[in-house]
Amino acid sequence: MRRIGIILLLTVLSGMQVFAYNDYRGHNLDSLERTVARWTPDAIDKASDTDLVTLNRAYRDLMLGYSALNSEKCVFYARKALSISEPRGWEEANADACRYIGQCFWAEEQYDSSLFYYRKALSAVERMAGGATSPTNPEGYSERDVDDTRSALYGAIGNLYNMMDSIPQAMQWYGKAGAIFDRYGWRQSNAILFYNIGETWVEQGSLRKAAQAYEKALGYAEGDSLMVAMAQKGLGRVYMEEGKTWKALRYLHQADAYFSAHDKEELTFTKENYEYISQALMQERNILIGLIAGLILLIVLSAGMFMLIKKLRLSKKEQAETAAIMEETLREIKPAGAGDIQLSAREKEILDLLTKGYTTPQIADGLGLSPETVKWYRKKLLVKFDVANTAELTSTVKDMGLI
Repeated sequence: MRRIGIILLLTVLSGMQVFAYNDYRGHNLDSLERTVARWTPDAIDKASDTDLVTLNRAYRDLMLGYSALNSEKCVFYARKALSISEPRGWEEANADACRYIGQCFWAEEQYDSSLFYYRKALSAVERMAGGATSPTNPEGYSERDVDDTRSALYGAIGNLYNMMDSIPQAMQWYGKAGAIFDRYGWRQSNAILFYNIGETWVEQGSLRKAAQAYEKALGYAEGDSLMVAMAQKGLGRVYMEEGKTWKALRYLHQADAYFSAHDKEELTFTKENYEYISQALMQERNILIGLIAGLILLIVLSAGMFMLIKKLRLSKKEQAETAAIMEETLREIKPAGAGDIQLSAREKEILDLLTKGYTTPQIADGLGLSPETVKWYRKKLLVKFDVANTAELTSTVKDMGLI
């Protein structure tokens, strides 16, 4: 996010798309906007319920279409939809529009406003469950319809608390969504949910919990699907962090097989997976170098023991010369750059932008990554430079002459 992560869960549960949008009638956004523009306030006042249902649906189609393209227009059309549905008590439409407004504020990091609209959406859902009706549901909403709307909202609220770093509350709302998914056997939704939870635990540094969540996501995902690949990528990432590179590469290569076959649709995920594979291979290389260096050191130390025995027979001058030779020998066999901080190309990119004052959303937008991926890299940089925050990181790299 997220760990595509949080973004993936929000996108799938809310129907958001990341490509050019067409509504279910095949209209594109421009033509749909021209259609709704013909509705003047007088015409709306005189319209029948049937026409108003159609207009409300068109406003929400535009809201949906612009949700990933233009948040201001998304909010504009959501409020247009509410101007029709709220006075008439069409609660499913109210919950839908309020949730999208909340998501737009969430994306802009206006969390108080986001929570306000999510609470309005929750109230609308409870009225749905309490027997509210609409022209399209004259006998009331079915339990399944209510739970479908409710679970999407629970997931969105979980994402909000996640971004606010209120992890226990986020997990509480994710748990409510997961319980509904289990009730109706919505396996794909649960796969997305647990992948998102795994991404959260990685960011929190809880690798064991992350692995458990990814395993659950893999268990819920079915067939040759995106979520199978995403869960495999997540597991590969966890095992790489734990230093189990052989196990990490097994999962990452399995994910790569899917991404390579869907490279046009999954380009962002393919790039991210390649980065993890590259990092895992670099870890293997470093481990091999370490083993070779350790072997050489063992040989040198063995020779040193022999020299130590002879040392008793040497003069003070000869002893000093021998010690100097030993010190130089050990210095020469030390792996090149062992005292340096090693950074990948992506880490250097993100470090440069962080020290220039760019925010996480700005970096994510500029590099085509999810905010959760950027946050993960930022955390790695803080660990590598042994600092507590971005300000200290900037000061440290300046002192080191890296910027």
